[in-house]
Amino acid sequence: MNREGNLYTFIFAIVMVVIVAFSLAFAATSLKPKQSENVKKEKMQNILGTIGIEVEREAAEEKYKNYIKEELSLVSDGSVDEQSVAFDVDLNKELKLPEDKQHYPLYIAEVEGKKYYVVPLRGAGLWNAIWGYIALEDDLNTIKGVSFDHAGETPGLGAEITQAWFQDSFKGKKIFDGQDELVGITVSKGSGTKGDNEVDAISGATITGDGVTDMVKERLLHYLPYFKKEKTQLALN
Repeated sequence: MNREGNLYTFIFAIVMVVIVAFSLAFAATSLKPKQSENVKKEKMQNILGTIGIEVEREAAEEKYKNYIKEELSLVSDGSVDEQSVAFDVDLNKELKLPEDKQHYPLYIAEVEGKKYYVVPLRGAGLWNAIWGYIALEDDLNTIKGVSFDHAGETPGLGAEITQAWFQDSFKGKKIFDGQDELVGITVSKGSGTKGDNEVDAISGATITGDGVTDMVKERLLHYLPYFKKEKTQLALN
């Protein structure tokens, strides 16, 4: 075959495309188990981080088993669906379902004899999805810690929700007001002392901050039936 001809060039290009495509497909398939394992461990890291347990990725699974005592998959009335695996619930998919068809994962942790409740979060920022976890102390009101992440917020602005200074501002805040109404946490602009249900906003990231506000309240509202049952049980004990 004439190597200078168009036919040779065309065949050569096709062969190279096939080889590259096969190589990429093989690499993706080979790496998928490792990638899935890393995603799993990162999720465990984030859950543990909200209760004050900082751990390297490779040690996350062992620490998770030590501190997370229960994984519950709740339904809209606050009861537990024993057939659903909480850790496997994908909030991105659940949010597309009617509220009464969704599952609401809840992780119950114990650290030094104290109980914590960790709720997964998912909402919308300025450009794309935002998500995270919020841990409540055993009064089901006081925030122990939070963890936030995003898909495409602006660096230096909305992306600041991942920074420690912003997340630390949630610690010790309350999700219920003085009338025992769930109000969540408002990411609020303006200087001065913030109330029990407020944290400082990120300068220049109003829409992302509003997204965090909406996300926290919207997700927590679905856990009210369970919280009420827990509080009643605690009062009896």
